[in-house]
Amino acid sequence: MRTALFALTAGGARLALRLSDAVEGGGTIYLPERLRDSIVTAHETVYFTRLADVIKTAFMRYDALICVMATGIVVRMLAPYVESKLYDPAVLVFDEAGRHGISLLSGHIGGANELTRKLCAAVDADPVITTATDVTGVLAPDAIAARLALRPVPKSAIQVLNTALLEGKELSYYIASDLPHAAFYEAQLRAEEIQARLFRGEIPPVGADEYRVVLSCAEDVPKVYEPRTLYLVPRRLIAGVGCRAGIPEAKILRALTEACSMIGREPSVIDLLVSTTVKSEEEGLLSAAATLGREVRFYPNEELAAMIERYGLTESDFVRQTIGVGNVSEAAALCAAGQEGGRMALGKTSFGKVTVALLWEK
Repeated sequence: MRTALFALTAGGARLALRLSDAVEGGGTIYLPERLRDSIVTAHETVYFTRLADVIKTAFMRYDALICVMATGIVVRMLAPYVESKLYDPAVLVFDEAGRHGISLLSGHIGGANELTRKLCAAVDADPVITTATDVTGVLAPDAIAARLALRPVPKSAIQVLNTALLEGKELSYYIASDLPHAAFYEAQLRAEEIQARLFRGEIPPVGADEYRVVLSCAEDVPKVYEPRTLYLVPRRLIAGVGCRAGIPEAKILRALTEACSMIGREPSVIDLLVSTTVKSEEEGLLSAAATLGREVRFYPNEELAAMIERYGLTESDFVRQTIGVGNVSEAAALCAAGQEGGRMALGKTSFGKVTVALLWEK
């Protein structure tokens, strides 16, 4: 998860540093220019003159924004850029004293609620979660979708089903038996004490007064939606790969396996492998894609450079000197995700001479 932490005062900066220690990869800290010489940080730090000048880019660039400041400031700054719970980043707000952490935006699908609980535990703050299903102790289907990297369709059904839950109604869960990794999803639901029904062929008709969640392939979702049915369809997992010349297939497969295990998945869940055109004839990479039975795409360095600039990706001087661009795995994954972007499941991680980044499409 690409994370940015913002603070406006010295006290806020000190809390941001504590929070960054609990964030995967540490995140990027944004501080006012006037604090440059008074706050010592080992984390990647960006200094700004005006918050408004950096917040818009950050809203597009990161998966999560953590703001140590007044809630009102955050609301006014971000209001023009809020689009949809399906695409907006998680936004959290902490008071400078670190007493409260507020899940402000994208609580379920963006992961703000879970991140709030995690960070509040790290700094001994009280988590403030206002999502109705969370405060009443019921598990919402869009929260399940976020945990399992599934896309909820249509958006309107989220509110219909969550309202039904709050009114005490039960949801029925169905899983298409031919859905890739159906057994994985069934086991994950069972762990949440949800018994899903497997079906084969056409989706069963909805029963009278039934509210249901259907896990199926995107192509099986009907064009005309039934208002009491929410479909959860798998998001594509894109694996960006960078490697040294001459790396054998076995080492690339091992790196992909280790990377997937870090997010609790098997390498068979990868839908697409991507890299730079410099590696378009790299036999080990081509063989690894063939073994996995997956397509591999290559993007020119100009496109990778555009993603590095757009998302502020960190670069390796060695890689830049070797192939002409300083970030391959993350940049290539973001190229494949297209205009809508994606959520980074695993940032650029080195496995010996192979670098992997995993990204879920939005």
